Amino acid sequence: MSDLRAELTEILDEAEWEWLIPHVQRDAVILVALELNLVDVGVAIASDNIPSVEQWIDQQLIAKPTIVQVGEWNGDRTKRFNTLIVQPYVVAQEIVAA
Repeated sequence: MSDLRAELTEILDEAEWEWLIPHVQRDAVILVALELNLVDVGVAIASDNIPSVEQWIDQQLIAKPTIVQVGEWNGDRTKRFNTLIVQPYVVAQEIVAA
């Protein structure tokens, strides 16, 4: 598990909304709420930790982007996200300007 965490931490990156659009179009982006740690979510998804993932879904802490969100981000294609690739998904967390 620590190897997986280290590997995901290593590949954690930033992406512009423009780069995520093709992944949204194939329904592969999972949006993570700011209160969750992106690497923790990636580890849970990659290791099939169903109870954690289901709890986050139930609490609406992870979800597919809504049409409203996609519309907002299409208006600012340079909007940035922290991202992890956890095949077949791209797990993303919006970067909020301070």
